Amino acid sequence: QVQLVESGGGLVQAGGSLRLSCAASGRTFRRYAIGWFRQAPGKEREFVATISWSGDDTDYADSVKDRFTIARDNAKNTGYLHMFSLKPDDTAVYYCAAADRLVTTPTLYQFWGQGTQVTVSS
Repeated sequence: QVQLVESGGGLVQAGGSLRLSCAASGRTFRRYAIGWFRQAPGKEREFVATISWSGDDTDYADSVKDRFTIARDNAKNTGYLHMFSLKPDDTAVYYCAAADRLVTTPTLYQFWGQGTQVTVSS
């Protein structure tokens, strides 16, 4: 079992930056790929970024590529999502999740956090 807790969300102006953290409990954290997803009001949950258990492989949604960076520190059992050049369209609840392989489909993730709100004002 892996329990995930996100933090770092908040209100930021367009063009600003935020760093989201995903703190994991359980010794098996390093066995899982970590993914970030987001869901805006009235929209489906969408893939943002994912990183392999080793950190060697990453994948990003086209909408955030070159603006967001995913990272992890297995020694601290923590994943990160660094967000730069934020846009109002990035406003959503952001979730981290864990999967046993590097995938982008939400239904393939076994464990989820409760989410953290990110609001980008224009």
